[in-house]
Amino acid sequence: MKYMITYDLMESVRNTNQWLGATARAFAEYPMMSIATNPYMDWLRAWGEVTERTFSRMILKPDWNIPPMKGETGKESPVVIEKLIERPFGDLIHFSIPARQPKKRRVLLVAPMSGHYATLLRKTVFSLLKDCEVYVTDWHNARDIPVSAGKFDVEDYTLYLVDFMKELGSDIHVISVCQPVPLTLAATAILAEDHPDAQPKSLTLIGGPVDPEANHTEVTDFGRTVTMGQLEQTMIQRVGFKYAGVGRMVYPGLLQLASFISMNSEMHSNAFRDQIIRTAKGEAREHDKHNAFYDEYLAVMDMTAEFYLSTVERIFKGREIAQNIFTVNGRHVDFGKITNVAVKIVEGEEDDISAPGQCLAALDLLTGLPDSKKASHLEPGAGHYGIFAGSSWRNNIRPLVLDFIDANSDPVPANTTAPAPGKPALKVVETAPVAKAAPKKASTSKPAAKKPATKAAKAEKATAKSAKAAAPRKTTRKTTAKKARTEKAS
Repeated sequence: MKYMITYDLMESVRNTNQWLGATARAFAEYPMMSIATNPYMDWLRAWGEVTERTFSRMILKPDWNIPPMKGETGKESPVVIEKLIERPFGDLIHFSIPARQPKKRRVLLVAPMSGHYATLLRKTVFSLLKDCEVYVTDWHNARDIPVSAGKFDVEDYTLYLVDFMKELGSDIHVISVCQPVPLTLAATAILAEDHPDAQPKSLTLIGGPVDPEANHTEVTDFGRTVTMGQLEQTMIQRVGFKYAGVGRMVYPGLLQLASFISMNSEMHSNAFRDQIIRTAKGEAREHDKHNAFYDEYLAVMDMTAEFYLSTVERIFKGREIAQNIFTVNGRHVDFGKITNVAVKIVEGEEDDISAPGQCLAALDLLTGLPDSKKASHLEPGAGHYGIFAGSSWRNNIRPLVLDFIDANSDPVPANTTAPAPGKPALKVVETAPVAKAAPKKASTSKPAAKKPATKAAKAEKATAKSAKAAAPRKTTRKTTAKKARTEKAS
């Protein structure tokens, strides 16, 4: 499988299906077809429309499409995406709202690199933007990264997270979703040992495989039943000449998508059958529930071969994180070094990807962290997707996460503005206004209260008063004239 021809062949199959869908749709919509009222043409058009849309979405990176947010004045403002750090394999981006003041809560959302783009967390980002400054790790498609950029495995991923956290400063709260949970924990441990001042205030770990053996799923069973040699021979391909990453060894997104669909093939088959029926009846819409979900679900990206293989070998098979034997650049990462970062675990009761218990195992690794800084939540009836983007997240989990963030944030004084990324908070110093002297006749101010005098001061004051009384008064013309008028009147 490790040949360019297999990668190009797979892409050709996808392209052919997209072309067949477009051709069927164009043929059924040809004006001459409307002469005879044949329902077969409606079904052909519907099949072509759904097929073309399905296979065209597989190579497109979806837009974030974050709707405008209200600013301080109540007016809506567009959400601007800023790149704070640009790297070959991923960027650190910030969702900025120019019309409002920066929020006190600052959240780094660590997106998974597991076949889908970071836009999979669109709903999570939108729900947090209302109350937080949101930063996201935006990973790149490996097929678009030249071979000259080098390798990218689990250790490189961890070091990327270390750099991102250092850039944002210690007043950041990290939320990690699914695949990167164990690596986010490792990045925090590295910061705890090397850069204690750059540690985040809190970690919220959602549905990640810290210990895959804690509760088996189809994913963990697959990892235990195949050898690394089998995975390398059957899953890894070399990028073809069409893309900038020509020659790079990758785990193609289309193969990953095939694996995703095979896990729930009946559900997906029924969903597409029902969509074709709705399209034929004229009931389907551009942004209906089916299209909104599958436009994102079908958009897949290639992973570097070394990242995929090292994840399976070290996280799932070797359980290096679960056994606290994980190393980065030959150096042991000790999770016991984390002593003052609050950690919250969130799991879904019906999660079939990272079953309950796999993420909870992280708390046992934090031997240096007091129990008062550990928390966990098991969401009843929630699946994997629901715990970070569904109704369970919006209604139950999100409020708990925000409360956890607030409980582990430094209090911000009223006269302190929110800091810019990577910069300390600026304290606003208020100076008292200087009062202007008012004319004496117009003055209505009350005399200041007299301080109690001491015995010595009283004696000194009495002596001065006696001396003043004994001294002869100086007579002026004004005083003499006033005296004369008084005598004349009497």
